[in-house]
Amino acid sequence: MGKKRIIKQTTEEVLREKEAREVAVKGKKEVKGKKIVRGKAYIQSTYNNTIITITDSDGNVLAWESAGGVGFKGPKKATPFAASKAVESLVRKLAKTGLREVMVFVKGISSGREAAIRALANQGIDIISIKDVTPVPHNGCRPRKPRRV
Repeated sequence: MGKKRIIKQTTEEVLREKEAREVAVKGKKEVKGKKIVRGKAYIQSTYNNTIITITDSDGNVLAWESAGGVGFKGPKKATPFAASKAVESLVRKLAKTGLREVMVFVKGISSGREAAIRALANQGIDIISIKDVTPVPHNGCRPRKPRRV
């Protein structure tokens, strides 16, 4: 194998890397501290879990929460109750941003879809529009070749 070569960095390189990391972290904090009035809510609801993501109008993620992250395990994650608790936790995270209006994009098939939308409305957030973006196959998969006997 041979000896491993250790490359030592100069102090200037270390300082440059540190500054770059600080700028990246500050960029993330600025988005959190911004006062945002209008945003987008993406609700992904599957048979196993419900994930809610809130973004600003440009698509930058402000916060997200899932039923599993709130503390539900197993089949309880896909219930409407778990979805509503996830939304409540998410709204608490977003209290500093001042979010008032959202456009909702719903994806997937589960009972947590409607419960998450209702919970958003009950938390005092105005829903501008609701759009279903569940992917639907147009013509399905290519069929198998016919069997030759």
